[in-house]
Amino acid sequence: MILWPIGSWSETREQWLAAEELGFDVAWVYDHVAWRGITPWRDAYATLAAAAVETSRIRIGTLVTSPNFRHPLPTAHAVRAIDDLSGGRLDLGIGAGGTRRASDAGILDDVEWPLAERADRFAEWVELMDLLLRGPRTTFDGRFWSVYDALTEPGCVQRPRVPFAIAGAGPRGMRLAAKYADTWITMGSLRPGVPCFDAVRAQLPRLDEACAAEGRTVRRLLRTGDPDEPWMDSIESYRDLAGRYAELGITDLALHWPHERSPFASDLKVLEQIAAEPAGS
Repeated sequence: MILWPIGSWSETREQWLAAEELGFDVAWVYDHVAWRGITPWRDAYATLAAAAVETSRIRIGTLVTSPNFRHPLPTAHAVRAIDDLSGGRLDLGIGAGGTRRASDAGILDDVEWPLAERADRFAEWVELMDLLLRGPRTTFDGRFWSVYDALTEPGCVQRPRVPFAIAGAGPRGMRLAAKYADTWITMGSLRPGVPCFDAVRAQLPRLDEACAAEGRTVRRLLRTGDPDEPWMDSIESYRDLAGRYAELGITDLALHWPHERSPFASDLKVLEQIAAEPAGS
């Protein structure tokens, strides 16, 4: 379940408590400074810290943390703190970061990175974060980020570190997920005219190859939201789509909590019906 850090915490808090009460497994937040121009957009990590102490069962996480404006060292400190506050319920979602200025791209240095550099930054960020969260001391002299003798004891509540959920539809992203992640995240296709289902069907065999090369398996999470897929129109639509993707090999779904200020202004009653499904997540 993807929640919205848009309003004040007194408003947002009710969504987190409701998501937990309905029985969803995980609640995620996007990590941006704004999202498609929507403001105010509350900080993802501050929101997760508040949610960690307000909830007791539901897992929480970023979908996904953005290297566009977060350095790995302070981010790792925040991750360990939230993992502790939540009693070991944090999943760290990581992606390459947004490509739009309205979300977070280029806001620090006013530079649009080439695709190859974005992929390089993403890979280095994941590598360094893995080291920082495993601890106990880290020195790393990278091309984009450096850390010198950083003390990171006692580490995370979850061992050897918090689980990673890595978003990446390309070969390098899939290799990162296969090497470091417990969960791979896909949004289907970002290209106009390519149906989400067709894109995921093409991606999964490539993910299987990457996992086989590492001798590992990962969960497969679909962030829903393709405008041509009516996930929240009715319980029947949800069942049809969930069944089709499960047959492909998708193990987890991330739906959007209905919100009138977003493109996902659906009926809360349908969400409640979905939550009652045996595989509602």
